[in-house]
Amino acid sequence: MTPAEDAVVHGVVVRYWASARAAAGRATDDVAAGTLASVLDQVRGLRAGDQRFARVLSVCSVLVDQTPVGAADHDEVMVAAGSVVELLPPFAGG
Repeated sequence: MTPAEDAVVHGVVVRYWASARAAAGRATDDVAAGTLASVLDQVRGLRAGDQRFARVLSVCSVLVDQTPVGAADHDEVMVAAGSVVELLPPFAGG
């Protein structure tokens, strides 16, 4: 099993879109499963002190396995191993 395949099986893939991708400097990260709050804390920790990334992340819409999280409490949204979390910043005109 490749490291990427192992991350999908045992962890969570966080996918960044548009300005979130630019701020992250990459398209994806692999982190441990848990609550959505813990997943987001992990990606913030990967860029500790990066204010631009923190600002972009704070305005992103979040999808877990293609389901919008909306206003749900991130501490109560469970993200299972093998899930994909997508971070979508606001888009112009939409």
